[in-house]
Amino acid sequence: MPEKKPIKITETILRDAHQSLIATRMPTELMLPIVDKMDQVGYHSVECWGGATFDASLRFLKEDPWDRLRKLKNGFKKTKLQMLLRGQNILGYRHYADDVVEYFVQKSIANGIDIIRIFDCLNDLRNLEASVKACNKEGGHAQIALSYTLGDAYTLDYWMNIAKDIENMGADSICIKDMAGLLVPYQASELISAMKSATKLPIQLHTHYTSGVASMTYLKAVEAGVDVIDCAMSPFALGTSQPATEVMAETFRGTPYDPGFDQNLLAEIADHFRPYREECLKSGLLDPKVLGVNIKTLMYQVPGGMLSNMVSQLKEQNASDKYDAVLQEIPQVRKDFGEPPLVTPSSQIVGTQAVFNVLMGERYKMATGETKDLLSGKYGRTVKPFNPEVQKKVIGDKEVITCRPADLIPNELEKIESEMKQWKQQDEDVLSYALFPQVATDYFKYRQAQQEKVDMTQADTKNGAYPV
Repeated sequence: MPEKKPIKITETILRDAHQSLIATRMPTELMLPIVDKMDQVGYHSVECWGGATFDASLRFLKEDPWDRLRKLKNGFKKTKLQMLLRGQNILGYRHYADDVVEYFVQKSIANGIDIIRIFDCLNDLRNLEASVKACNKEGGHAQIALSYTLGDAYTLDYWMNIAKDIENMGADSICIKDMAGLLVPYQASELISAMKSATKLPIQLHTHYTSGVASMTYLKAVEAGVDVIDCAMSPFALGTSQPATEVMAETFRGTPYDPGFDQNLLAEIADHFRPYREECLKSGLLDPKVLGVNIKTLMYQVPGGMLSNMVSQLKEQNASDKYDAVLQEIPQVRKDFGEPPLVTPSSQIVGTQAVFNVLMGERYKMATGETKDLLSGKYGRTVKPFNPEVQKKVIGDKEVITCRPADLIPNELEKIESEMKQWKQQDEDVLSYALFPQVATDYFKYRQAQQEKVDMTQADTKNGAYPV
């Protein structure tokens, strides 16, 4: 028997699980009543912020994401809170100046984040330097996530060398971020063993159930020495989400890897989320399409969030019948774009461009601004060169950037602050506006209207008039 090494588990139900299955629509009020129970489980961490939660909170739920974080921090007394950060993109869709990145990291940690998982959609480590430094400075745990993908360039040597580079950068741990469920069980064994031989840093594995192999992949990874795995409570597990927490805990019960979780406690937590799952199925927010197993994922390499985005893009264009054609177009676009991993924002760029190519009936007849930016080097370096013909068709003779893209972005925090000062009620508002100017402004207007409504109600009450 191997030596006793209980597997650590990060719980994703408050972030990636509902991002993957219901487009990040879970409201804070649904989370708070169960926090106390979740805090007793013994999780390594609870992932509850970052990713698309920021945008979705402001845009669809009319909630302040900073307020959500503070409330969660207030409830989780023992468990570390974790977030996902897109490096120089922060949580937006463009690169920001270093001063904005530093301020965002500082405020995230000040408001309750313990572990920041930082990734870049191209695995260009230059785009992670500012975030890692800022996280180290604030005393947070900086975890660099490598977007896992397949392709000629992604050999075991590639993963081992990049693991060494991450250790030298001053990160505290490494995550293998398998967004599309591409890592199959025996390859996981091989990959974890190879990376463990290259670095002393703890290694965490994050995958999705999309292709149907994720639980088996975790089993082999744990046997190969992985330190932490990401799981989701069963009501929002499987499909394009993660393997179920209860199932993985039970799998390792009585083995040297037993995390020691109490199944009765987990059952109570699952019971809390189950009615919401039923509600989402009923309303159509949870589309059964994303709950199945799609082994074609291994061909198309499409992560769950990207699939649900694509479905809604095609619905809007009354072109749902083009779903399979777009899936088949994605690998070609990815190849033309230098074989990047498909993860936000590269997944959206590749996916949207594939949709355009299919709807237009001609490749790159119409290119999005993001496609132009990617092919101009504004997102950083891809593992392989771009297709020169496609690059020429899309950007002509425009000069291509080869330095770290953020080196070309002057500090912008002051300018952003002066632009939005009429809305500022807390320091963090500046960052909300920096990431999503229009969406944040709409939210600030909504917030002001709500506050005025409350003020008027209070004034009426004082004057003896009670609201009906």
